[in-house]
Amino acid sequence: MNKIVWIALAFLSGAFLPIQAGLNTKLGRAIENPVYASFFSFIVGAIGLLIYIILTKQHISWGGIRSAPPSVWLGGLLGAFYVTVIILAFPKLGPGLTFGLIVAGQMTISILLEHFNIMVVQQSSISFSKIIGVVLVVLGVIIIRR
Repeated sequence: MNKIVWIALAFLSGAFLPIQAGLNTKLGRAIENPVYASFFSFIVGAIGLLIYIILTKQHISWGGIRSAPPSVWLGGLLGAFYVTVIILAFPKLGPGLTFGLIVAGQMTISILLEHFNIMVVQQSSISFSKIIGVVLVVLGVIIIRR
């Protein structure tokens, strides 16, 4: 796929996050437990992925699973942490502040990962413009909060 399609998909996936948070929060209220709501969200997501895998006849490297370093499995825990925190924070902070803080956190960690060449394709040093970008995101969060 060309880069424009990936840009559109990335934007769309980001746009879906507040919708997902609102739906998961409603589920948490309905079942009176936000942690179970997160759990059920992951079950539904896993079923959706399984259907996609079957329909598109995806392949897997079983040897790759066995040889993958243990640290890669933390991604699932980080995803569960993220979804659960969103379910808990969304009703207390609202969508604007919740996702403003999420973006600020993502940008901060992203520039650090790029600077220290951790899990990235190409190293990119921290620059004044990147710091200004993160500061502007944080200022945006402050403005949204007011």
